[in-house]
Amino acid sequence: MEFDPAFTSSHLVAFLMGMISSMHCIGMCGSIIGTLTLSLSPDIRNNKARLFPFVLNYNLGRIASYTLAGGLAGVVESLVTMPMNEINGYRLMQVFSALVMASAGFYIAGWFPRFAYIEKAGTRFWKLIEPYGRKLIPVKNVIQAFLFGMVWGWLPCGLVYAALALATTAGNIGDSAVTMLFFGLGTLPAVMGVGIMTGILTRLSRMQRFKQVVGLFMIVLALFAAVPWLNPMAFTGHSAIH
Repeated sequence: MEFDPAFTSSHLVAFLMGMISSMHCIGMCGSIIGTLTLSLSPDIRNNKARLFPFVLNYNLGRIASYTLAGGLAGVVESLVTMPMNEINGYRLMQVFSALVMASAGFYIAGWFPRFAYIEKAGTRFWKLIEPYGRKLIPVKNVIQAFLFGMVWGWLPCGLVYAALALATTAGNIGDSAVTMLFFGLGTLPAVMGVGIMTGILTRLSRMQRFKQVVGLFMIVLALFAAVPWLNPMAFTGHSAIH
C-alpha cells in the first residue's frame, strides 16, 4: 500500500493533533459538556445510557463546525496562494502552518504562554454567535444538542486555530475540510470520555510533565507538516506538489 505524504502530513497529523490538544483542553471541554449535562432533565443526566446520545450529538455538531471552518481555511489558502505559483504557494503555507503548530506545542508545554493571545482572533465572531448557543439551553433533544455543539465549535481556541493553519496546507478546499474533520475525530475520545473518566482525565491534563510531553509531540508534528517527507508514515509517497 502506498502512502501520500500530503495525506499523512495533514489528515493523520490533524487526527493526532486533535488527540493531544483535547487532553490539554479537557478542562474547557469538560465545562461545556457540564453545561450541556446540567441543562438536561435529572432522569437523563443520571442515566449514562440516555446521556450518551446527547453528548455524542454535541460532539458531532462541534466536529461539523470544525469541518466547515476547514473548508473556509481552504478558501483562504486559495486566495493567499493565487498570486504565486503552486509550489511556492504550497511551501509558504506549509512553513506558516509549522510555525503556528510549533508555537502551540511550546504553549502546551508552558514555554510560550503568549500564544494564548491568538485566541483573540475569533473573539468578535464568537460574541455574535454565542447568544444562539445560550438560546438552546435547556437542551431537550439530540437535535438541540447537535446545534448546541455547532455553536460551541466556534469557541475561540488557539489549538483549533493551529489545526486550521495545518488545514491550509491540504491543497484544496475539500481536503482542508477533511483535515479539520480528522482533527475533530481526534478530539472525540478524550471529550467523550469526560463524562465517564472525568477525574482521571482532569488530573492527567494538569500534570506539568504530561503537558511537556504533549507539547514536544506537537512540535514533532509541526516538523512533519513543514517537511512531510520526513514523516515515517509516508512510505512511498508520490505527491505531484512534493
